[in-house]
Amino acid sequence: AELVNPAARFENLDVTTDAFRDLLRETTPDVIIHQAAQIDVRRSVREPLLDTHINVVGTVNLLQGAVDAGVRRVIFASSGGTVYGDTETLPTPEQHPGAPESAYGAAKLSAEIYGRMYQHLHGLEFVALRYANVYGPRQDPHGEAGVVAIFTQRLLRGEACVINGDGKQTRDYVFVDDVVQANMLAMTAPTGAYNIGTGRETDVNELFTLIANACGSDLVAGHGEGKAGEQKRSCLDITAAREGLGWTPEVQLPAGLERTVAFFSRVAA
Repeated sequence: AELVNPAARFENLDVTTDAFRDLLRETTPDVIIHQAAQIDVRRSVREPLLDTHINVVGTVNLLQGAVDAGVRRVIFASSGGTVYGDTETLPTPEQHPGAPESAYGAAKLSAEIYGRMYQHLHGLEFVALRYANVYGPRQDPHGEAGVVAIFTQRLLRGEACVINGDGKQTRDYVFVDDVVQANMLAMTAPTGAYNIGTGRETDVNELFTLIANACGSDLVAGHGEGKAGEQKRSCLDITAAREGLGWTPEVQLPAGLERTVAFFSRVAA
């Protein structure tokens, strides 16, 4: 007789559906690490209803399912850059008022508010990890969040790279292994919101140079038009994560880029 996997019906499950809550009731997890999302900021501006449905309604659906299933804690992947928007306080601490400039950022902040409400009303422990710009092996090169993967793959193929605008816009790049460690620590740490970054700004021009060096490439990037509404600077204060989670990032940007380039080099071979 053919073997049937009882979990097969839950493959490719949508976090916004009743079936997802059914999965939680059947599996009764102790902790949920909630990474499901619509992740493209520009798409969120073009399609705010879609973004809200996935990132807000989907999160509320998960929170309700967690309560119904007796889950102890939810760890939510929030956004350190888009929740704050452009600020004059850099590195930016968690206490800074949120001023999202995209539907994506507004959805992440709304989801955090719902999480805190569920903790207050139902005792569901809630931790929001406000990620900086995460990069590393296996990163999806499609979409704006994949700048490291995009530059890496193009440089390895000897193709031209284009930087949007003057390249002076900054981000806080944090390696994926460090983000994984933060999630592990968040399973038992005090509840609340924590920035997960490095506390260091890197502009796109510098980032490209570092990636080109790691690729052994002497190609020079061109410059195109800047993207309307793009955040100019982003850098996160990680004091709370250091004190509350016992977490500090271990992988410096040049080393993380070398590991990322090595991965894509193997894939391309």
